[in-house]
Amino acid sequence: MSKGGSTLRTTAEKCTHVRRRRPRGLSVSEGCRLMGIARSTYYDKPKRAVDDTALVEAMHALKDEFEVYGWRRMQAALGQQGWVVNHKKLKRLMREQGLNARRRRRYVTTTDSDHDQPIFPDRTKDMIVDGPDQLWVADITYVAVAVGFVYVAVIMDAWSRRIIGYAMSRRIDARLTLAALDAAIALRQPPPGCVHHGDRGSQYAAEKYRDRLREARLVGSMGRRGNPYDNAMMESLMKTLKVEGVYPLDFETAEEVAEQLPAFIEKYNARRLHSSLGYLSPEQYEKQHARPPVKNAA
Repeated sequence: MSKGGSTLRTTAEKCTHVRRRRPRGLSVSEGCRLMGIARSTYYDKPKRAVDDTALVEAMHALKDEFEVYGWRRMQAALGQQGWVVNHKKLKRLMREQGLNARRRRRYVTTTDSDHDQPIFPDRTKDMIVDGPDQLWVADITYVAVAVGFVYVAVIMDAWSRRIIGYAMSRRIDARLTLAALDAAIALRQPPPGCVHHGDRGSQYAAEKYRDRLREARLVGSMGRRGNPYDNAMMESLMKTLKVEGVYPLDFETAEEVAEQLPAFIEKYNARRLHSSLGYLSPEQYEKQHARPPVKNAA
């Protein structure tokens, strides 16, 4: 056994040589010294390759449901399934598996604000929302189908990001927004003073819509004209709705939209994780932060 093991290049080869070719009477310590390796290295057990098949399958399943999940949401979702994955490993696997979030072109909605109806002031400035049904935000988007569009009106609770009302129609008018508003009111039974914030579109400024807000004792609020950032929270929701609930399904008919989009909204409320909610879904957040009912004194 020559000093330094000049013909042996790797540590593994040197360890094997000491183990199998060491002359009788030569100690392990002396053999390691001659090979130029530490004795502790000789006794180390070879590391076995970790099988990540099940983990990768779980990652693909999550990505199929939520196309734009980045590594943070992916890590949080896996954690809820019982996986503990280091962020460096997760980022590597996502890169190797082609699971990194795809960025799409920003979409800017257009609003018909050329009307003579009254405009509500913006009541959301400096508003602190610390519970449900204090601030609702509303908007309209569209889904392109083979012939024309399907319009979708949505109302979301700003505190939990939960979609609390929605409606779909081939027409974009006040009947569409009223249907979404009625659904939200029926579901939540909001307390007096809950602020309803939307854009200045004619669908939200219509007399019938304003009358319904008043009947439900909701307080109207509108953003500045042509400024989507006044309702950035809803703009973010609409982007998620398009990227995760519309584009992957490639709807061809209005019937397909009416059949499948509600299922995505249910999944969004129950399972879609939000960084602003501590990586919880809207329903999880509401359940964890539900306030106990106040007991009246006997």
